[in-house]
Parts: sequence; C-alpha cells; structure tokens
Amino acid sequence: MSFLSNHSASRLLRAWSAPVAAGMLLAACNSGSDKSAGKTATTENPTASAPFVADTPPWYHQYRGVLPGTSDSITVHLQHLGEAPGETTMGRLVGFYAAADGHPYELAGDQPTGTDSLNLRDVSQERADANSDGAQWLLKQEGAALVGTLGGQPLRLRLVRTPTGIQFKARTFSEDVLARPDHPEDSIAAHLSMYALVPASGSNQEKLAASLVRGLRGDSVETKPAPSLENLWKEQLAYFTKEYRKEVAPLVAEAVKDTSDYQPRASLAYEQEANTYVLWNADNLLSIGYFGYDFSGGAHGIYGTYVRSYDTRTGQALRFDDIFRPGTKKQLEGILGRYARPALGLKDSEPLKGTLFQNSLPVTRNVYLTSGGAVFVYLPYEVASYAQGEISVFVPYSALQAVLKPGLPISGGQAVARR
Repeated sequence: MSFLSNHSASRLLRAWSAPVAAGMLLAACNSGSDKSAGKTATTENPTASAPFVADTPPWYHQYRGVLPGTSDSITVHLQHLGEAPGETTMGRLVGFYAAADGHPYELAGDQPTGTDSLNLRDVSQERADANSDGAQWLLKQEGAALVGTLGGQPLRLRLVRTPTGIQFKARTFSEDVLARPDHPEDSIAAHLSMYALVPASGSNQEKLAASLVRGLRGDSVETKPAPSLENLWKEQLAYFTKEYRKEVAPLVAEAVKDTSDYQPRASLAYEQEANTYVLWNADNLLSIGYFGYDFSGGAHGIYGTYVRSYDTRTGQALRFDDIFRPGTKKQLEGILGRYARPALGLKDSEPLKGTLFQNSLPVTRNVYLTSGGAVFVYLPYEVASYAQGEISVFVPYSALQAVLKPGLPISGGQAVARR
C-alpha cells in the first residue's frame, strides 16, 4: 500500500500514538492562542451520498463502471483528501477498486483546485508496466458521472448514490505551528493535519465510529473509551506543538544568527499528517488504512499504513488473532512466500532475496480482509529497503482455508473457513 508513499518507528509514532503511523485528520478547533501560526482549517463533507457536482472537499464516493476492453464491472472507492499541505493548487485523491477475485488495486492522484479534472494512476505493483508505471485514469466530471479514459481507452463511471457498505462523512483538520510564537517575523512553521471518516449509516454507527477513532489513536484495547475527533485533534496538536517548539526553536535562533549562505530553514518546516483510508467497504466488512507521514528534517520523510478490518454487524475490529487460527504462523509464512512475487514485481523463478532483506517473507500482523482474500501490509524498512516502499501482498481465501477462523464477515470466507 503506497497511496502517498513510506515508515519506521521514530517521531511519527511518538506524536501519533496510532497504527496511524500512516496522512491527514485535521483540526475541528481554533485554539485562539499563540500556539498556532494563525492558520487553522476545519472542513466537513456533510453527506457522502450527495451528487459529486454539489460536493466540496473532503469527500468519499463510490462509482461503478466497466473496465475498458473487458466485461468486468467494478466499484471504485474514491476519496478527496483536500489540498496538499503547503500547496494551494492541487487536491489529493486516493482510492481503490477490486477485481472479481476480491484483489484490491490502489489509485492515487490529484485534482487541480477549481477544476473538474481528476488525474489518477494505478499504483499497485501488479498493475505496473515494465517502467514501473501504472495506467493513467484521466477523468472529468459530467453531471454525477466521471468520464474520460483509462490507459487511453474510454471509461465512464457513474456515481453510486446509495453506497454499498458504510456511508461516510469526511472531516479534515489542520494547523500551522510557529516554531517561535513570540517572533511573528519568522517564516518557519510546521504543519499538522488529519483526515477522518465518520460513519453516516449502519445499525452500529456509533460503535464503528468509536472503533475508527481508536484506530486513529492506536489503542490496543477495543474497550478503551474513545475521545471525540475534536478532542483527539486537540491532544495531538498540543503534543506536536510542544515537541516541535522544544526541538526547533533553538535551531531557528541559531539559523537567524548565521550570516553564511547555508540556511537550512526548509529542513525545519516539519510536517505530520494522519489519514483514514477506505481499503474495502461492502456487505458486512469494512477495512481501513491509517496512514501517517512525518517529515522532521533529513533527506526525506517517513510514512506507513497500519490496517484494520471491522465487522460492521458488531462495529468491532478484527485483529490478527480474530482472523487466523492459533499455531498457524509457519503455514502462513509458506503461503506468503508463494504470493509475494507478484506484489514485488518478480517472476516465479526469481528469489525473494535481493528485493527483500531475506529469502522469505515473515508473517506480519498488519493485515486486512477483502471479499476474496487477505492483504498483508509491510512498512518501509520492515522487510526491504526504503526504496521498495510499502509492500502489500494479496492472498486469496482459497489458499488460506486451513488457517482461517470461522464466522468472518466475508461471503465465501465463512464457507472456506468452515470446510
């Protein structure tokens, strides 16, 4: 999974204590104090089922269409995250669609602000060509539909007005934080942001909403009381502000005194974001990715996505031990080894080592479900170099028969697990 691209355990995990080490969930409060740089934004999409033409970012929509040159009817789950931090001309888009076998494929792209053009690209390794590029989706709004081309072939996607699975409202919060609030002449500031999805339908709407907030916060216990989004944002903003000023204010003071040509000011403009992504949303199964990005100086930022599935019949999370039978780790590792190569762009005969740190793929507990299989997600540096990015390995339920627990909220998955 690489919607915005990479993670390791550092400041990101200290500031966002969530499986979140993986985006954008922004502030619904205006601090009204000198803690901010005077720029606080809060945005909410009031209805997920309204026509696209009436929407302003952020939003989550579902579209249906037929892939060019095939008879495959697909549902595209698309999210607009709002404008990229520090930019004013481009809104970010992420999403997924699935093949008939339940294999999800990821999309990422942008929408120039004030236009009806959506520019997307397949970013899953399995959809990449010899140059590691995925097909382009060049679309424009036409009423409530998206019309354009996919890989140069005509494509039309109609808006699903009553989405399958859970309907969502999208909310964003963001704030700029000055390193030295008592020096308004400074231009150095950090940016903190958060993008959240709030369930707007379903019999367990409140339970599921609480579970999603716990996921953003990274709670390990599902029974722990969940704060409101506003309070979660306030907590994270207060912590981020305190740590940023403690670390960067002295560095800014030194940089101001430095009269040489070397001015490392750009490296002091830290950035953190936490986003909530829909990875699967149909019937009784919802899978969510909590994406976090952190730049705190250096050559590049770090990123990662922690994933979790939910049984919407109960609103409860499905953790690794809820999905797989105990004592099956060795079997799972063997299965993963067989399905890793397509996700890594390797041929069947090519060894894993060289692309990975070792010639096998260890089992990760960072896993989510679709209608047709399980997706195991590895963060940057976890099993391969940063250059490999996040790695997602899809394994169909047909290969998981012996290791799945029964009673999962998946059509076919239940039957497979009970054989």
